[in-house]
Amino acid sequence: MIYPFMTFEDDTEITHSEMLPNGEVKVFVETPDEKDCFHSLVCYLPSYRVEDVIGYSQEEVDKYLAFIKKAANLIIEFSQEGGFCHTTAG
Repeated sequence: MIYPFMTFEDDTEITHSEMLPNGEVKVFVETPDEKDCFHSLVCYLPSYRVEDVIGYSQEEVDKYLAFIKKAANLIIEFSQEGGFCHTTAG
C-alpha cells in the first residue's frame, strides 16, 4: 500500500509505503515536468538509501533527502499505522 504524505507548492508529492517485512519504508518523491513528464526518486528508510533517480539534479536530490531526514520519524510511524489519515493525529 502507498500512502500520501505531503504535496509541495510545485506539485511535488511525497508518498510512502507501509513498513516492509524487512523493516524498511520506501519513500517516493515525484514532481510533474512538462518536458520529461515526471522527475522521481526512491529513498529507503531508515538507511536513507536513494535509488532510481530520474530527472533530478544532485542539488534537488540533496534537498529532498534533507526533507525526508527531518520527517523520517513521522513517515516510519505512519507506515505502521496505515498512513497519516489513520493516525490519532489525522
